[in-house]
Amino acid sequence: MHLTMLKAKLHNARVTHSELEYDGSCAIDAGLLRATGIREYEQIQVYNVTNGERFTTYVILGEEGSGIISVNGAAAHKANPGDRVIICAYASMDQNEAARFKPTLAYLNEQNRISRMRNAIPLQAA
Repeated sequence: MHLTMLKAKLHNARVTHSELEYDGSCAIDAGLLRATGIREYEQIQVYNVTNGERFTTYVILGEEGSGIISVNGAAAHKANPGDRVIICAYASMDQNEAARFKPTLAYLNEQNRISRMRNAIPLQAA
């Protein structure tokens, strides 16, 4: 059996651009991709905290150090500049891999700079 596990997450990213007439789907600062292990052309899920939209797209490279998070093409209807989003990449693995695996979680500030990294989400208390 294979499980689909959270591989990496950019938490609390801010959309910087929304380009309806652009070739490509979600441009992300290359430095953020390197820090999280998310790859160019990898499928991602985007969860828009501001408006509740959720959509699947893929990554294209954004200028390193720019903080760019640009939602492009048809997905531009689902996010506007200033919206807060969570960007997640997933990986398929067998149960043994999943038992040992830890995701890469990057928490971003308002300028889309990494404020802290983790490999686990804190326990949610009742």
